[in-house]
Amino acid sequence: MKPEESFVGQPIRSLQTMLRTIGQVEPNQPIPIPDGIYGRRTHEAVAAFQRRHGLNPTGVVDQNTWEQIVKAFEPAKIETEKAQPIQITLNPGQVIRPGEEHHILYLVQTMLITLAELLTNFPAPEHTGILDPDTERALIAFQLASGLRPTGILGKQTWKALVLQYALAADELSRRLEE
Repeated sequence: MKPEESFVGQPIRSLQTMLRTIGQVEPNQPIPIPDGIYGRRTHEAVAAFQRRHGLNPTGVVDQNTWEQIVKAFEPAKIETEKAQPIQITLNPGQVIRPGEEHHILYLVQTMLITLAELLTNFPAPEHTGILDPDTERALIAFQLASGLRPTGILGKQTWKALVLQYALAADELSRRLEE
């Protein structure tokens, strides 16, 4: 499907796209083809939406119907779109030392906990946002397992290795859950 930006200035196509997305999460919602033509399928999809949302099922889009469709579209969009990867990098030379607090440590601790689920004798820290002694021990264990110098400090090299290993571990855990 085309990106949303391509429907700017095309209200019927925008309507059809929103109804199509809503139809992916709401059962019994007819799914129109975003062709820009307000035909029978679009009329039926609008009427079905109106019925399910307590509006007069005329099949015609008035201001209230439009607002309700937009309101239903936003959560449907979140549910149907792939999550975008987050890009987090440490600044050149940036390190987080034992005892320091940093928001990235919540992610690091989550990654280390995930790794601890797969690896034996691998310590799992708590979620504190602080490079506390448990997190330092887990980082050292990770650094040793990854062939890095065991400093207990979070720097760019450890971060990059952790991101790579976490992705592999998360995939493995997902695969196990599906079995």
